[in-house]
Amino acid sequence: MARIVVRGAEIVVCLSWWEKVLTRSREVRVPLSALRRVYVQPDWWRALRGTCGRGTWIPARRCTGVRHVGQLKDFVVVRPGGPVLCVELGASAPFSRLAVSDPDPHEALSALEPHLPDSLLSG
Repeated sequence: MARIVVRGAEIVVCLSWWEKVLTRSREVRVPLSALRRVYVQPDWWRALRGTCGRGTWIPARRCTGVRHVGQLKDFVVVRPGGPVLCVELGASAPFSRLAVSDPDPHEALSALEPHLPDSLLSG
């Protein structure tokens, strides 16, 4: 099951072996400095935006891989029926957003919140 963790100066999406096959990716890593916003989306389908790209898309079953949102890209590993951790990223990251059905999205949220830029916390 996919998880979002902080390792050193990076946000890492850890994937199981079968998720690596479905997404056609290994671990996804982005710099912590790119973090702009993090939240838990209670409705899984609201975490998906744009059109399907590289990955595996089985409607109402599993959405894994890259989605295209205009010129931007999202990396998603979403399962129906539960909340999704959404991590919005700045221009320096390879993706504009990560959307992951983390087994404990609130714990992952708590791990990421201290790394939000101070200017974003006060605004």
